[in-house]
Amino acid sequence: MPRALVLGGSGLIGRAVADRMLQAGWQVDVTGRDPGRMPPELTAAGARFTVADRHDQAQLRAAFGDGADLLVDCVCYTAADARLVLPFARAADSTVMISSKAVYVDDQGRHSNSDASPEFAGPVRETQPTMAPSDVDFNSREGYGANKVAAERVLLDSGVPVTVLRPSKVHGVGGTRPREWMFVKRVLDRRPAVFLARRGAGVDHPTAAANLAALVDTVAAVPGRRILNSADPDAPSGLEIARAIARHLGHQWEEVLLEESESVGTLGRHPWDSVPPIILDMTAATELGYVPAGDYATTVAAQADWLVSAAGRDAGLVRGWMSDGFFDSLLDYAAEDRYLAERRPR
Repeated sequence: MPRALVLGGSGLIGRAVADRMLQAGWQVDVTGRDPGRMPPELTAAGARFTVADRHDQAQLRAAFGDGADLLVDCVCYTAADARLVLPFARAADSTVMISSKAVYVDDQGRHSNSDASPEFAGPVRETQPTMAPSDVDFNSREGYGANKVAAERVLLDSGVPVTVLRPSKVHGVGGTRPREWMFVKRVLDRRPAVFLARRGAGVDHPTAAANLAALVDTVAAVPGRRILNSADPDAPSGLEIARAIARHLGHQWEEVLLEESESVGTLGRHPWDSVPPIILDMTAATELGYVPAGDYATTVAAQADWLVSAAGRDAGLVRGWMSDGFFDSLLDYAAEDRYLAERRPR
């Protein structure tokens, strides 16, 4: 039985990869710092959890053990992270590093975390220019993509068979900042309307964790040194995402599609509001034999159900989603109520 070691295996991406490889007949070991975060369904399916800090090489060495046929690094953010894992990548038959589409820049140097959205000429291929590598704070808007580039280069320049995967906005079960919560919470709160800026036309290509896992499964069978985009087979707009979630949860609301001039303040904001659209080209993955697990509406269903379940049983988890203020401007009910009240005839 082939063995896969998934670093950061209890998070959003890692748990999807572990589940996929288990279903494919692999022995799967996952690492993390907190055994309490290990999804019980993975344990039940046969995955084994090893406590290992991603930044502790001795703990990584213990987790790697006698070797692995596949090493998947879901928590490689910097060049230092890449150098730390490189000895194990050399010993593995195949290694996958999860990077990000945040590395890409347009011809003006704008990227997905810039103040101004990038304007790509069309679907973004793996040959698109990237940010320059850097070691500034990887938690910053300018540092995240630049550090990912630096990490990619350490691994790719080593000559070992490393596949770098560049997903876009990842969705699935187990996320710590689930963007789709902005629509699921509206359903749970029985909101009468959903507001979308620019008529909901914005597109920022989503990536189902299940589709990312399917791509990992594909490249595991064909080790190589390469870069591949990872995104859903469709690229839904903000409006289509809102409709998919409402439809799955059986909720109806009025769609308030705001014109550019009406999108004032927080009204209508959503995480996929990118115009022109940001779409990843999936040709290279398809040519390798990749078959997606499903389109956006199909794959988001499990996440929507998980969000509903979590809201009903785990107040601490929901508080965690809301704690950093990310959703404050996306769930501004007061602004929406004012708009609806002003629109009513007096």
